[in-house]
Amino acid sequence: MLFDDNGNFRIQQLFSYPEDDYEQLKKEALKCERCQLRDGCNGVVMGEGNINKRIMLIGEGPGATEDRMGRPFVGKAGQLMDKILASVNLKREDLYITNVVKCRPPNNRVPHKNEFESCVAILMAEINLINPKVIVPMGSTAANFLISPKDSITRIRGNWIQKGSIFFLPTFHPAYLLRNSKMKKYSWYDFKLIKKAADRINELSSSGK
Repeated sequence: MLFDDNGNFRIQQLFSYPEDDYEQLKKEALKCERCQLRDGCNGVVMGEGNINKRIMLIGEGPGATEDRMGRPFVGKAGQLMDKILASVNLKREDLYITNVVKCRPPNNRVPHKNEFESCVAILMAEINLINPKVIVPMGSTAANFLISPKDSITRIRGNWIQKGSIFFLPTFHPAYLLRNSKMKKYSWYDFKLIKKAADRINELSSSGK
């Protein structure tokens, strides 16, 4: 679990980059070779999107298409996510999308504990730089890593969970929805909540709060 109940990082690992310099963070992250995943993939897949909107969507790790193109959520699951975003009048440019691990695990398996721990410094740097008000863990792997290792995604999805100043809203991973189309309606409900949160964050930003 990355966060404690006060919103502090449980895992303390440093990733060196100039403060508030996202491009330099990305440049350094793309050179990462902290674990064995780097040896079996094309490269590090960094997050992308708007670093100023203070909403993060966090998945598990890159798939084959993401590894080939070097961008997160561009395969079939990502295309479905784009449709879900569009259904609630959101775009990729309205938030920041990333993964817990930045290199593709072999055969898209669940990342191992040591791989999480090796890669987490980059995610922590992203979170520190973006300073999100809302984090959306997509799927059980991201939810277990970010919030609680014991809770199932089916039990906690759609529920706001506050840790310190950050509000978490777990939802299903779009890859799961491709296999279980009947569950799409629940994700649509979750993303309507995310849209409301995005609008509220924009209002507060406009008023200088």
